[in-house]
Amino acid sequence: MKNEIVIKSIKLLSLFSLFILFVAFQQKTEFRKIDNKAFGQNERLTFDVNYSFATVGIATFSIPEIKTIAGRKVFRIKFEVNTIPAFDPFFKVRDRYETFLDIEGIFPWRFEQHIREGNYSRDFSAFFDQRRNLAKTSEGIFPIPPYVHDIVSAFYYVRTMDLSKLKKGDKLKLQNFYKDKTYDLEVLYHGKEVVSVKAGKFRCIVVEPLVQEGGLFKSEGSILIWLTDDELKVPVKVKTKVVIGSIDAELTKFENLKSNLRSKL
Repeated sequence: MKNEIVIKSIKLLSLFSLFILFVAFQQKTEFRKIDNKAFGQNERLTFDVNYSFATVGIATFSIPEIKTIAGRKVFRIKFEVNTIPAFDPFFKVRDRYETFLDIEGIFPWRFEQHIREGNYSRDFSAFFDQRRNLAKTSEGIFPIPPYVHDIVSAFYYVRTMDLSKLKKGDKLKLQNFYKDKTYDLEVLYHGKEVVSVKAGKFRCIVVEPLVQEGGLFKSEGSILIWLTDDELKVPVKVKTKVVIGSIDAELTKFENLKSNLRSKL
């Protein structure tokens, strides 16, 4: 009798061990893996934000650190826009967006938006449960498709893509979650141009994200982005329409890039 109990216990222990190994294996292989040659920790990009030929603000994209969320290593990515002190009395802006991007899969686990524009303010956050396909936000819990993006993570994901075979008029199709729903996010390819900014002269590809909600600018028309025509796809220039006129953001400084900018002339 005792031998039977011991044998059953060993079998149960073996089954339990196999189950643990299976779960561990699933945890390691459940997500996609993206070959990222575009960016890494400590990258920092600085832009002048210009309106009507005057510099009114400074914008930065940065990857200051690597953290762990939901058992996964993530890049903490920040996008910040601040008006310069001389422009603050007219319209003060202190905007900050953050995404926590899965290093292997290039999809977000968390997104934060903190807007301070004149008298308007908004704070929004979302945890993307990519295992259960749920967005747990400051405004509720909502279903999401696999690998859904926020607007910042979508931009970094596009930087990892091979765009060399695109033809003018082709579109990339992504999905972007904001507030309480998922939106289709299309990125229109416009072709190639050479662009000169303070950071230098670059061969670029031109794309237009067709943003419905959750954009980085409150636009009334197109948003055009010039990316370096190489593996890094560094944003060199952004042009977007606003209520009156347009706003340009131009690259002034780049630091700690993953490799050399082969598109720089």
